[in-house]
Amino acid sequence: MTRRVHEVMTANPVTVEKLTSLAEAARVMRDADIGDVLVVDEGRLLGILTDRDLVIRGMAEGRDPAQTTVHAICSTEPLTVQPGDDVTQAVTLMRRNALRRLPVQTGEGELVGVVTLGDLAVESDPGSALAAIAAAEPDS
Repeated sequence: MTRRVHEVMTANPVTVEKLTSLAEAARVMRDADIGDVLVVDEGRLLGILTDRDLVIRGMAEGRDPAQTTVHAICSTEPLTVQPGDDVTQAVTLMRRNALRRLPVQTGEGELVGVVTLGDLAVESDPGSALAAIAAAEPDS
């Protein structure tokens, strides 16, 4: 039976507005125990910012985290999938583009989730090490 993206995605993605500072985005990620936020402009998806982006494009380049906006360093125009898409489509897209996360949005552009490598690992091989890590409670 074919699984659909909405069955495996993490619902209710965390978003930040494009003018949010890197420092605030980092706090949002910390507080939500996540490694990415979706960057929006009045609800419209503009990009994705990961914890790695904060380090590589922000800190390593000497940017001021209090003054630099997320839009200045995020990956723009991210590839997306729709909730009704086949999971294998998401896997293929992630594999071809070396992506760890894909925003999920409806045909009308509403952001409804994110599908991650962890989500896919839990779905395809629940006994794998990656699935166990993805399902583990955070060490707070």
